[in-house]
Amino acid sequence: MPNRRVALVSDASHPFGVATAKRLAHDGMTVVLNGPPGPREQAVAALALVLQAEGHDALVTVNDMKDTAAVTSLCDDIVTKYGRIDLHVHTHNRIDRGAVASMPHGLVRDSLHFHAKTAFLCTQVIGQRMAAQGEGCIVYVGSIHGDKPTGSAFSYALAQGALQMLCKEAALELGRSGVRVNLIAMGPVEGDDMRFQSDISDIYLDYQYKVPSATLGTAEDVAEAVAWATSDGARYLNGAIIRLDGGFALHYMDHKMKR
Repeated sequence: MPNRRVALVSDASHPFGVATAKRLAHDGMTVVLNGPPGPREQAVAALALVLQAEGHDALVTVNDMKDTAAVTSLCDDIVTKYGRIDLHVHTHNRIDRGAVASMPHGLVRDSLHFHAKTAFLCTQVIGQRMAAQGEGCIVYVGSIHGDKPTGSAFSYALAQGALQMLCKEAALELGRSGVRVNLIAMGPVEGDDMRFQSDISDIYLDYQYKVPSATLGTAEDVAEAVAWATSDGARYLNGAIIRLDGGFALHYMDHKMKR
């Protein structure tokens, strides 16, 4: 299928990456599944086998996306094999707990590198390739905590804020060459009450009921949003921060919404 679109998922071991890769493959795209070096490589390889068994075109790569040379080599390899890169989905997501007053400087740096630096390097390298093509889509899977404090995971929120500004700056620059850049700001999913447990904020206390529908989001919701944001139907969407939280961030009352 020579005209098949080619998508790169930056971390296909994360649940958001798994669901997105499956959705894009089912939509007929070639999916390049990148996994971080280490124990999660096997999970990415297993995902590729599942997709290949279903008749999809899936390629596994293992790269540290904080390494400029690795990102450049990966981009070159994809273009050599497939001729182009149409879509990049940045799915790096890791929550490091800690407060402003007590978090070690090294952990803050590591979180910024893991989220924002990887996104920046991918955008710089892959964005230039897309600009040369005259088209392409970049989507960051981020968090509502890019502009809403957590009270428990300072470095994560800091990195997510950087990701949101990267989205806007990249959209402004790359949009001139036909490349759209957007961000999915994901809201609460199962387990976030423990991940964001806080002594100073009750935001995640009974959190599922702070969503008006009393329903938590899923990785599949992320995949659906990515599929739409990168479709021809969203051709005018650029530099957008899409809040995908079921209305969670609207909550300001101290009682449950669902009756």
